[in-house]
Amino acid sequence: MKEDFLHFLWRTRRFDPSNLTTTEGEPIEILHPGEHNTHAGADFSNARLRIGETIWAGNVEMHLKSSDWLRHKHQHDPAYGNVILHVVLEDDQPILREDGSRIPCLEMKKRVPPRLAGSYQKLLHNEHWIPCQHFFYAVPDMTKNLWLDRLLVERLEHKTEAMRYALAQNGNDWEETFYQFVARNFGLKVNAEPFEALAKSLPQKILAKHKDNLLQIEALLFGQAGLLEADVEEDYPNALKKEYHFLQKKYRLMPLDAMMWKFLRLHPANFPTIRLAQFARLVCRSAHLFSKILEVETQADVDRLFEAKLDDYWLTHYTFGNVSTKRNKSLGKDAVRLLTINTIAPFLFLYGDMRGEEEFKNKAVGLLEALPAEKNSIIAGWEKLGMESKTAYQTQALLQLKNVYCDGKRCLECAIGGAILK
Repeated sequence: MKEDFLHFLWRTRRFDPSNLTTTEGEPIEILHPGEHNTHAGADFSNARLRIGETIWAGNVEMHLKSSDWLRHKHQHDPAYGNVILHVVLEDDQPILREDGSRIPCLEMKKRVPPRLAGSYQKLLHNEHWIPCQHFFYAVPDMTKNLWLDRLLVERLEHKTEAMRYALAQNGNDWEETFYQFVARNFGLKVNAEPFEALAKSLPQKILAKHKDNLLQIEALLFGQAGLLEADVEEDYPNALKKEYHFLQKKYRLMPLDAMMWKFLRLHPANFPTIRLAQFARLVCRSAHLFSKILEVETQADVDRLFEAKLDDYWLTHYTFGNVSTKRNKSLGKDAVRLLTINTIAPFLFLYGDMRGEEEFKNKAVGLLEALPAEKNSIIAGWEKLGMESKTAYQTQALLQLKNVYCDGKRCLECAIGGAILK
């Protein structure tokens, strides 16, 4: 058993409440259990209890054994100075305050319903795809849907943590920060880091000075990526190289190592060279891109903003110096949808949250509700359990549920797990 189970019992009152007393025999009445604290300090704060004839206000700490208090060195931590009740599975040792008085203790060993303890152990120790796999079908749809609503918001909050930090690093420059994250998204998972490093080494304000000249934009991006170093006989890459050498000296740029970029096992349409060429078109077409994102209302608006159709040299090339069959290499709708899910919606949500403007948070959620469901192995697993998804709103919530709660066996913090245990 884990301490989390005691937290669950206390929070939901799922224990035998009859004749509650401390281990010294004083009656206990729970007026308010307190607020669950997931940070440093006691497990529940701001509790109100009647112990004996006295009403106490303070914190509640929980352990499997009361001696864990000493093992965790709480006696030396001022954050535990206001504990008014020690809730334990087994009271194996009296715990004293600095003044020598005993901290009141409630022992739970004989108050845990056996069936509840058994269900908890089954959730904790099985190896199914999700811990509650054999109970999941019995949970009402309303419980599942309300929990998924909360998980979608939680996933957006999680995604915006890195954005919030980057924004602070960039002096609260929304345009620069958005540019960096769009670049990262262009790299997909395989080349996300080199794309982000490229954007950080080549500030948007430099690109903005050349946005009317595609050759110079491509020269800056490919040159700074370190992809113009090889000797190629074709005119276009040599023109890019010549242009980059001039701009490199002008802006004192230090290119990345070309070895950072990964081509192996990628579909040619996702080669970093193609993605960079598409990104160059976007840079030329989209001054003040984040400001335009704030104005979008539908996914069609997003699609128009991120239209990046390659022409000329790139119609017959996937890499420099290697001619291929002529083929359209526009940025596809699926790529733009991923951009919406991973960058645009989270940025709109963060902007609304930081500015206190709910319309942008609602716009972020609305974009996800309008996008079709994602297709991947996790969503396929949920479909086998009867969870059919029609929108990215639902699939994003289900990804959060599986990755954060199911894989971490955080059933006691999950509304679905809580419903099963109840």
